[in-house]
Amino acid sequence: MDRILGIDYGDSRTGIAVSDALGWTAQGLETIVYKGNMNILLNRIGEIIKEYDIKKIVIGFPRNLNGTIGPRAEKTEEFIKILIDKFKLNVIKWDEWLSTISAHRDMNDMGVKNKKKKDLVDTIAAVHILQNYLDSIKSC
Repeated sequence: MDRILGIDYGDSRTGIAVSDALGWTAQGLETIVYKGNMNILLNRIGEIIKEYDIKKIVIGFPRNLNGTIGPRAEKTEEFIKILIDKFKLNVIKWDEWLSTISAHRDMNDMGVKNKKKKDLVDTIAAVHILQNYLDSIKSC
């Protein structure tokens, strides 16, 4: 199976996860801190795509609780268009509902100190997004 990139997109930090070569598990890779400089973000994603021979991207898509699309989702849509134009890969929108809350819960369970949580939350959220996607395709 081809490796898949998981993304938890944010305005200044973006969490990154990758699947294992068999497509069973998602591993957290890093949080890209880019503070709005899209070139930094896209260059690093490009390096990761090349290094891991990524064939598909799964990105967390933030719908409102009632299922509508708000400003955050609109920004994510714009970013998805940029990803597709730049990397020519299939990008799958995946409901990220509760991924950040789950990431905080995981860090609490692991005893991660509050100072470290900011650095890890986006990466762990990306793992949740990608793992949920991987689990869904395994069950088909």
